[in-house]
Amino acid sequence: MTQPTTARQAHAQFTVPTKHPMVMVLGSGDSLLRVIEKAFPATDIHVRGNEVSATGDPGEVALIQRLFDEMMLVLRTGQPMTEDAVERSIAMLRSAENGEGGEETPAEVLTQNILSNRGRTIRPKTLNQKRYVDAIDKHTVVFGIGPAGTGKTYLAMAKAVQALQSKQVTRIILTRPAVEAGERLGFLPGTLYEKIDPYLRPLYDALHDMLDPDSIPRLMAAGTIEVAPLAYMRGRTLNDAFIILDEAQNTNPEQMKMFLTRLGFDSKIVITGDITQIDLPGGTKSGLRQVQEILEGVEDVHFSRLTSVDVVRHKLVGRIVDAYDQYDSRNGK
Repeated sequence: MTQPTTARQAHAQFTVPTKHPMVMVLGSGDSLLRVIEKAFPATDIHVRGNEVSATGDPGEVALIQRLFDEMMLVLRTGQPMTEDAVERSIAMLRSAENGEGGEETPAEVLTQNILSNRGRTIRPKTLNQKRYVDAIDKHTVVFGIGPAGTGKTYLAMAKAVQALQSKQVTRIILTRPAVEAGERLGFLPGTLYEKIDPYLRPLYDALHDMLDPDSIPRLMAAGTIEVAPLAYMRGRTLNDAFIILDEAQNTNPEQMKMFLTRLGFDSKIVITGDITQIDLPGGTKSGLRQVQEILEGVEDVHFSRLTSVDVVRHKLVGRIVDAYDQYDSRNGK
């Protein structure tokens, strides 16, 4: 429905360069346009040929103008726009407008490539994810803390593989506390890797996304990639390595200190966890919860905190995380 232009309304018109087919801008079956119209319900958006016009509240019209500018910048890199990317771009622009964002633009976030493998590129999808990835470049020890689905471990592993491939490190070490077995794995049958498999399977799965699967057994046999329970880190000094501790909320304070003091020369540590998902026995304090009080503000240590906004799984996962947070708040947890 066309709205009359009044003193309180603004009108903007912009031309999509002919080198970008309109289907790339509007999406198959106008799917991207529908996302934009849903996000700006009070704004009248029209498309004719390669011309897009918007009429409505001046602030909303300006935001739509910026959105299309950012979409053009992304498309210029050869990367397609998706419904998810459009939604995240709108969220970033609104946050910036409210003074909650940063200097980074949606195009800068969405076009930062970390790793490409078999035609698939791994990149941050949210502003906090980009800042997390940037922090890994800048700091020796980085904590990635946030709920399930925010890409904490996946992005850290992509950075580890990138560091190995660019010869910044000579090995990758991936570890997790095997809480369910109390880190006493002797009762399980089979070899070491068969014993730890249930606890470390998510790390193997991520590796298979990032490397040629045929190369992984060879790299593990050579010690270039090591996947082991946290208990196997004790007494070692880890030099020239990219080390990831996953599910760190399930470490106790002594284990966290033990792990952090494994740091050797020319190494980098990334510690990931979700302090709302602690599986430790009752009364045991989480090392991840405590370490924030101890190391916050220490030079070359960085805490990246991700939220439900950064969940990159099914949209419902973010809503589930929020619902649980609200429930915990109401019940004093």
